[in-house]
This record gives sequence, C-alpha cells and structure tokens, in this order.
Amino acid sequence: MNTQILEKPTTEPAGFSALMEVTSRPPIVFTQGRGAWLWDSDGKRYLDFVQGWAVNCLGHCPPTIASVLVEQSTMLLNCSPAFYNAPMIQYAEALTSVSGLDRVFLASSGAEANEGAIKLARKWGAVHRGGAFEIITTDHGFHGRTLATMSASGKTAWDALFEPKVGGFPRVPLNDLDAVEAAITEKTVAVMLEPIQGESGVWPATDEFLIGLRALTERHGILLILDEIQTGMARTGKMFCCDHTGIRPDIMTLGKGIGAGTPLAALLAREDVCCFEPGDQGGTYGGNALMAAIGLAVLEKLSAPGFLAQVNAGSRQLWQGLETLSEKHSLAGVRGKGLLLALNLGPRSDGAKIVERGLENGLLLNAPAPDALRFMPALNVNKSEIAEMLAILDELLSRD
Repeated sequence: MNTQILEKPTTEPAGFSALMEVTSRPPIVFTQGRGAWLWDSDGKRYLDFVQGWAVNCLGHCPPTIASVLVEQSTMLLNCSPAFYNAPMIQYAEALTSVSGLDRVFLASSGAEANEGAIKLARKWGAVHRGGAFEIITTDHGFHGRTLATMSASGKTAWDALFEPKVGGFPRVPLNDLDAVEAAITEKTVAVMLEPIQGESGVWPATDEFLIGLRALTERHGILLILDEIQTGMARTGKMFCCDHTGIRPDIMTLGKGIGAGTPLAALLAREDVCCFEPGDQGGTYGGNALMAAIGLAVLEKLSAPGFLAQVNAGSRQLWQGLETLSEKHSLAGVRGKGLLLALNLGPRSDGAKIVERGLENGLLLNAPAPDALRFMPALNVNKSEIAEMLAILDELLSRD
C-alpha cells in the first residue's frame, strides 16, 4: 500500500466558524484517504481504526466505489422513488437473497431505517395486534438521532434532551430475558435491540439471550427487530451478527458499512410483516440508482469467496494483540466480535486521553466510554496495519 505523504493542497481550508457546532472536533482538516490511512491538510498521515464509526468497510476511497460512481453517474442518478430503476431492483433482490428476509426499503441513513422499522412495527400492531404500539428496547442501546430513534435509545445523557420524547419505548437491561418477558403487555408490538451495543462500548448480547428472545417473541406473537446498522455487513465475521446464532428477525435494519462510506441504509422485513400502504412511508433519496449501484458493488465484495475468512483472520490478530496489551498493562480484557472490538481499560478510565494522544501520534481511535477503546477498522485491514496500530497503542498505554 502506498503510504507516502500526499502533496499539500494549494489552498488552505476555510475557517471553521461557518459550521454549526454539534460535536467537538480537533483543529485538523482531512483532505485525502486511501485504505486504512488518512492525510490532513498539512500532509500528515493517520492510521484510521475508526473508519467513520464502522462506515468505511472497504477503507477510504476503495477503487470499486470510485468506478461505480463514475459509471452509474453517467447513466442515472435519481429518477425519484415513485419509479423503479434497475440498480434498485437488483440490489433489493441481492439483499433479500443474502438476508433471508422478503422485502426491502432503501434509505439514506441508519436512523432513517430505524425510524422506518418503528413505523412498520406500529402499523403492524395497528393491523394485527389490536393497536399495540410499544416497542421494548434496551438500556444503553443506540438507534439514531431522529426524535423517535433517540426516544428508543437508552443513552442516559439524552433522557432530558428535546423533551417531550416520543412515548412507547419501555427499556430493559441487555441479556435479561426475564425482564423482557415482564415488560410485555397487551400494548407490546415488538422488541428492538442491537446484537452488540456499539455506541455504549461494544457490549454483546449473548447467544443464549438472542436465541431465547427469538423464542419469547414468537411465543407472545410479537416482532423481533434487530438493529444491525453497526454489526451487519460482515463486521462481526459473518454477513449479519444474527448469523452467529442462526436466528432470523422479523425486521432488520442495515446502515454504516452497507454503503462503504456513502449514504445508504436499508430496512428489511418478512413478507407478512410488510403492511405499509402507498403514502405510509417514503424518502426523497430512497432507492436512488447511484446509491443502489454502490450498495450492490459493496455486497458483491463482501460476499466474495474468502472475504469473511479475511475478516476473521484480522479479528483473531487484533483480539490476540489487544489481549496481550491488556495483560501487559493490567487492563480488563477484550470484548466484541469480528472487527468490532473493545479494550476494557478497567480502573484507569483514561480513554479520552489515549484517543487524544493517538491523534498526536497519527492514530485514530475511539473511546465510547471513559474505560473503553473501540476498534472498527476497515474489514480489509491488513496484518502490517494491525501490527502497527498495536505497537502505537502499546506505547500510548505505557504513558502515565
């Protein structure tokens, strides 16, 4: 891989003040990316183990995406979701084939897909369950930043934000099947959760819990919604995280890696759950030809022979390396699946400081909680890049 410092742009970036301040950003400007690497406007390079929060599944600027963008942009961009287009049909067929579900609604973001899942479940409850509308969710879950998806999430920092929230989302602890059953009432239409809670620090639902939850929802005649926005599309070493248990949800949402860095998401459901009528659901950019063509190309890459084996090989190397660092620095272990892993920092709880120092040393990391570092590299990250990240992290952890 070519990792030299790229030529510095001839014009300096404009000031930051025109942007609405919604997050704390460091005072650097990224200008180019290739694979596992980013370069800023000063030509400094950074090894990226965040990848847009698991978005760039094939790394920065993969040639596959560039070629599809060029080719499709000369044919058709968006003829409106009121019409069919060829990539939309081809991509929907491919997604249903690989997922085992029957219908697809294409969207632009994971939050939009989850919003659609909530609406579909509530419509199904109105039609088939006497007006049931409540969706049981989990403490510390994350489902997006629309008002309804924030309401469905379990981030305590959001509890008093943008009140009044959308009602109808009782929460239970993750991995507590008894708590789920106790929360089910005649108003319950579904249970919604992430197979691995990514934003709260990479906390997996156990296989036993997911299998039991599938049986529980079937017994009570309610829907199981899996938010696979961060865990889907080969991220955990299988195409979908639920494949590790063999269960199939009634509704599944996909995003992030589905578009390999482009704005794409999907809502998938069983045929008998699909009760939207014309006018119930839509979206200006949903199913546009450009994004559908990209999604199809990404899915073909992820489905190629040997790709999942490569993800799992990278996962083993990263897991073993993090375990070694955990033992060396007296930390509290590793958790997660595939290439969605967290290093538990234990009592030192200096995740934010490690991230800051990593940036200074040309390494992009994420601390979803003070006591955890989250690793979401490109799925095609190579051995030398993993080794280099581990070496830098070792040095960072050695500092007081």
